[in-house]
Amino acid sequence: MAEKFEDADIRVRRVYDAPEPADGARVLVDRLWPRGLSKADALLTEWCKDAAPSSELRRWYHHEGDRFGRFAERYRDELAGEAAQPALTRLRELAAEGPLTLLTATKEVGQSHVVVLLDVLRGGS
Repeated sequence: MAEKFEDADIRVRRVYDAPEPADGARVLVDRLWPRGLSKADALLTEWCKDAAPSSELRRWYHHEGDRFGRFAERYRDELAGEAAQPALTRLRELAAEGPLTLLTATKEVGQSHVVVLLDVLRGGS
């Protein structure tokens, strides 16, 4: 299964983007529901809140670019904790089954928790 996961097709998109057939499993990985989006319009497979940073960490970071390095370290620590393991296991299962799209409401995806989560799912440290 690990071999299959290494080749898994995992992508990141904003939850506000129109769903595409190639998305596969669409999983929201934010702790809060996106503003102005109905659950019907989101077309989610799942909402995986426990893969998101803690509310405390999210508020501390507040998308201040100069804090991203420290935020990423702290978020990796959270993901390594016992509480996040079921969520990571579930995301890995979905990735092994076919395409997986991690969804976020974040405007600056490249400076968000999703890029850290993606790296962890792909085996990064």
